[in-house]
Amino acid sequence: MSAKSVAVRLLSRREHSAFEIRDKLKKRDFDETEIEQAIIELQKGGWLSDERFAEAYIRMRQLKGFGPIRISIELNERGVKESIVDDYLQAGDENWQQTLEQQYLKKYKNNPVEDYNDKAKRIRFLQYRGFSLDAIYRVVS
Repeated sequence: MSAKSVAVRLLSRREHSAFEIRDKLKKRDFDETEIEQAIIELQKGGWLSDERFAEAYIRMRQLKGFGPIRISIELNERGVKESIVDDYLQAGDENWQQTLEQQYLKKYKNNPVEDYNDKAKRIRFLQYRGFSLDAIYRVVS
């Protein structure tokens, strides 16, 4: 089986970044030149697109309640260029505050903040989810 056919099979299940495809093909012991050739052909044919992967990944993670900071880090780990990440993260700017508020209400309902430790715990939770501090303070206060 060729590297290209394995890559197409992987891409038929879900979007992948070029970095992920390269990594998965290396683990299957394909030759480096065959891997590069397969990636180039898939990109030319429109099968493999880091932009499309970033868009789908951001949408998926945002629906699961994660913020732009965390998603950006995850995309960088998956080999997506920062310029692509920034373009797609900025596209959904107005939705991040809504996602943050949904996560806060889901976790804490309408329970008031009890004390400083409780407030710090809530802030840490939302930071871990990937939201900026100023956005968090607007919701927690």
